[in-house]
Amino acid sequence: MMPLVMVHGFMGGSRQWVEQTKALASCLNVVTVDLPGFGLNAHLRAPDTIAAFATWVLDHLRAQGVERFHLLGHSMGGMIAQEMVTLSPDRVERLVLYGTGATGVLPGRFESIHISKSRAQTDGPRKTARRIAATWFLDREAAAGFEGCAAIAERSSLQAIEAGLNAMEGWNGEPNLDAIKAQTLVIWGDRDRTYPWRQTEQLWTAIDDTSLAVIPNCAHAAHLEKPGIFNHVLRDFFEDVGSRNQSRAMLETPASVT
Repeated sequence: MMPLVMVHGFMGGSRQWVEQTKALASCLNVVTVDLPGFGLNAHLRAPDTIAAFATWVLDHLRAQGVERFHLLGHSMGGMIAQEMVTLSPDRVERLVLYGTGATGVLPGRFESIHISKSRAQTDGPRKTARRIAATWFLDREAAAGFEGCAAIAERSSLQAIEAGLNAMEGWNGEPNLDAIKAQTLVIWGDRDRTYPWRQTEQLWTAIDDTSLAVIPNCAHAAHLEKPGIFNHVLRDFFEDVGSRNQSRAMLETPASVT
């Protein structure tokens, strides 16, 4: 069974994918990654370029024996996913770009990256984590998933926060979009404060073999705000993969001898 590698975004972590891991267990082997500087790898120094993050993930997967895989990237993780498929196109079977874009400076974001860096210096990592995590939910701090998401974000050090912001600000994936040949699904929450529609539309129209799913009445964390819809969209995208795996297993199973 080909694994689905899930790459979290800025100040995220592997623990945010619990519902998806459960929902997809019947058709996919889900592999979640903690980027250096974030989540369970908060003790590691974060790189300050998207390319370095992408190389780290590719090397990390190879060290675990994961050579070929489906790939999902959320937010900054979506930038990393685009870079991964650019660096190693033969390793990625299907691609999901969720709540992300190809323009690293994030035009139309709730605040500029420059302001985020300045406020992080003033406010410190914990206050920064909670303030930015609130923007990921339509209902902000009142959202059911906010505290869990904020707790993951609070693991991030000031170094990791600054490195992540610098990595996004210094990256541009637009020149590589037409080279992406993997079958792709773009997912977007229609009230996303971080990635406006024009970023989503660019991915949808510039990548050749692309489908689009818009999840209503949610912001940047659709997988936590509307997990039922989000998981259904993923299962639908990978459904025939699961069917092929099951058929292959039946063909490879020796007939019983009586």
